[in-house]
Amino acid sequence: MKPLYILVLSAFLPFAVAAQEAPAVPAFAPLNAAEVTLAEFLWLKRPIVVFADSAADPAFITQMEMLAVDPAALELRDVVVVTDTDPAAKSEWRLKLRPRGFSLVLLDKDGEPELRKPLPWDLREITRAIDKFPLRRQEVLQQQPAGR
Repeated sequence: MKPLYILVLSAFLPFAVAAQEAPAVPAFAPLNAAEVTLAEFLWLKRPIVVFADSAADPAFITQMEMLAVDPAALELRDVVVVTDTDPAAKSEWRLKLRPRGFSLVLLDKDGEPELRKPLPWDLREITRAIDKFPLRRQEVLQQQPAGR
């Protein structure tokens, strides 16, 4: 009987090793506003645009740290983070959204600004706000229809 237990346990050993491997965590990689355009993300991603007059702005640094906490939560909601810390460059993002100093702007997939914040926002608050967007609610409903 003991050889049978050993045989069964050895058959399941590879599955136990595979279960212990950690899933890949997406890397947090914000994009520079000078390198991307709004049209690239239209109907594909939800841009979160973080503006500041300088990359050394304490509010900008705090916001970027808060966004880097859980990149998987952002990826789940099809979010891309765009940063603009050069007011003199007059990027397409600055011309469209017209920020003053530090500003956090959440856009929906249709390219329209849904929320503007003058102070850093926690990732939890951002994801909850995104989950209330009409397009996000429609996506969730399509992924998980009610009644199933």
